[in-house]
Amino acid sequence: MAEESPKRRKANFNEAETEVLIEQVLKHEQLLFAAGPGRASPGQKRKVWELIRHKVNPVAACPREVEDLKKRWRDLKRRDRSKLCRLSQGCGTPGPAAALGLLLAPEELPPAPPS
Repeated sequence: MAEESPKRRKANFNEAETEVLIEQVLKHEQLLFAAGPGRASPGQKRKVWELIRHKVNPVAACPREVEDLKKRWRDLKRRDRSKLCRLSQGCGTPGPAAALGLLLAPEELPPAPPS
């Protein structure tokens, strides 16, 4: 029996992929993440994620699957929250700076209120 080569991991997301992902998720944010009675069905959400995948793949270093995009989005949100938390030095719920601060560099974020 021939040995299988170990599974190689995919290339990191490049800047263009990340920008397209952010742009498209924010464009469809209401459909993807809305809560309450007006929220989208799982089938509708799947179609939106497929649409996003079709927008990201032309600029991708390697073909991306929907699960790759969802994971990248979760990682970006988590990284952004921790960045905002460090800046505000309080880890409560993110305030209006979270809407502004999605993936901004630290120097682009508004200054933290004086403590």
